[in-house]
Amino acid sequence: MTNIPRRAFLQWTGGAALMGGLLPLSAIEPLKRPGRPRMSLSLAAYSFRNFFQKPDQPRNLDMFGFVDYCADQGLAAAEVTSYYFPRPITREYLLRLRRHAFLRGINLSGTAVGNNFARAKGEALQKEIASVKEWIDYAAIMGAPHIRIFAGPTPKDISVEEATRNCIEAIEECCAYAGEKGVILGLENHGGIVTTAAQLLDIVKAVKSPWFGINLDTGNFNSEDPYADLAACAPYAVNVQVKVEVRRKGAAKPEPADLPRLVAILRNANYQGYVALEYEAAEDPWEAVPRWLRALEKAMAA
Repeated sequence: MTNIPRRAFLQWTGGAALMGGLLPLSAIEPLKRPGRPRMSLSLAAYSFRNFFQKPDQPRNLDMFGFVDYCADQGLAAAEVTSYYFPRPITREYLLRLRRHAFLRGINLSGTAVGNNFARAKGEALQKEIASVKEWIDYAAIMGAPHIRIFAGPTPKDISVEEATRNCIEAIEECCAYAGEKGVILGLENHGGIVTTAAQLLDIVKAVKSPWFGINLDTGNFNSEDPYADLAACAPYAVNVQVKVEVRRKGAAKPEPADLPRLVAILRNANYQGYVALEYEAAEDPWEAVPRWLRALEKAMAA
């Protein structure tokens, strides 16, 4: 059973009460997984964001090189973030990447698409939905089972309530399509209309689809107690992105992530799935990423 601290419970249940009109009569329950917690280590390509598509740099990376890096680090998987794919994206390229990953013993744990569903209904929102569906097709071709999606920034032209309703409808439409392709969509806690755990859970509980859950980013809650927020959301997680830093509300600077505590939260929720390191700190990733991977492996093995 997941132990949710009282402060977090009050925060997200209070938020749910305020947004009650958005929730269906039968809200989605936490994921029920038989067996024991089980985690597989992955790495997000975003960790090396400054080295993709930079041919003038000696450490220039492409997706094939990134998959090789993950294999050389002894990882189970790689998250091939969509932003760094060469355009135009072709079926042939995606199949080559899938084959390359298989031959290196690497699962493609997922990808990400930079969508914004916090829009007024109309052409712009339809384009966002079409983009997500396009990446669902791409993920299916690659054999990637998960896409992390976003809700969107706080809008200026419509209310947060309207943006949230539109977001829920857009996610449900995309989930219906994703289910036909065998791809799961994970909504990331990424500011905007999902800044708080309450806002995130309001949307997640309102979306009626078995092909949906939370892409839990451990560094994106900037509240007084981010760990409590993570504990509240972990039972709905379908994928996890681990950041090496946590920033509390009002803090002058971030603090190092407590990896054993993060892993304990996931175990307490009986999480079973990929845990991807997404490195964003200031230190050179070529130096820092291997060290943090080993630290995360140690925490997961304890």
